[in-house]
Amino acid sequence: MAPRIFIDADACPVKDEVYRVAERYGLHVFVVSNSWINTPRHSWIEQIVVDAGPDIADDWIAERAGPGDIVVTSDIPLADRCLTAGAQALKSNGQPFTPDSIGSALAGRMVGEHLRSMGVATSGPPPFGPRDRSAFLQALDQAVVRARRVAPARPAP
Repeated sequence: MAPRIFIDADACPVKDEVYRVAERYGLHVFVVSNSWINTPRHSWIEQIVVDAGPDIADDWIAERAGPGDIVVTSDIPLADRCLTAGAQALKSNGQPFTPDSIGSALAGRMVGEHLRSMGVATSGPPPFGPRDRSAFLQALDQAVVRARRVAPARPAP
């Protein structure tokens, strides 16, 4: 069965790129958010609107993503949960979360939270640009190729 792609969609700048790649490979896409997002009307794109609240969209994705799936997110704890379940996780700039990198990403997140709680101003991520979009497309294409090798048989959605 084909891999599935889950988008942590509330702040995702590469939804259109995911749709293009998914259409090319014939993949099912879940667009998961806390509020309605305008999505293309295709049978292979499924919009999931969850209740508002911390981590509800993350929980929905983490409970379903597994081997052969790809999760597009910038949320480090969600990426960790998905990697643990056997899925791949990609940031919108194309950088993959890996079992080797997730520990330092979680540690960096905790340090940043600690500094902010002490009143220290921290910088956010760099601005998203055309190079990030291009890197994401390339990384997603590579992730799909890897996912197709390990995607389990599952019933069609």
